[in-house]
Amino acid sequence: MSTIQGFHAHVYYQAETKAKAENLRAAIDRKFDTTLGRWHDRPIGPHPEWSYQVAFAPEVFGQLVPWLALNRDGLTVFVHPQTGDDLADHTDFAIWLGDQAKLHLDTLR
Repeated sequence: MSTIQGFHAHVYYQAETKAKAENLRAAIDRKFDTTLGRWHDRPIGPHPEWSYQVAFAPEVFGQLVPWLALNRDGLTVFVHPQTGDDLADHTDFAIWLGDQAKLHLDTLR
């Protein structure tokens, strides 16, 4: 059994939905104890779309993820744990809110 050290939520957006992503990010920052990552206005790593990362502790999961499910405003949010096994974290242990995207898993191997 793996141990979860934390979680990442990756909010996916495009040029035409960046304002929605900005509003969501501001609300996350106001409401939750998280660390907000940089904006990536291009695909990066395994992520096939523009995104930013939200890092949070396991204790925040029960409040943040249900809130994201209801408040993502049509954006796709990819949530995964941090267990030390990047490939499993991004596949077997992943949670999708919205449309599932095809990740570039070769970057994790």
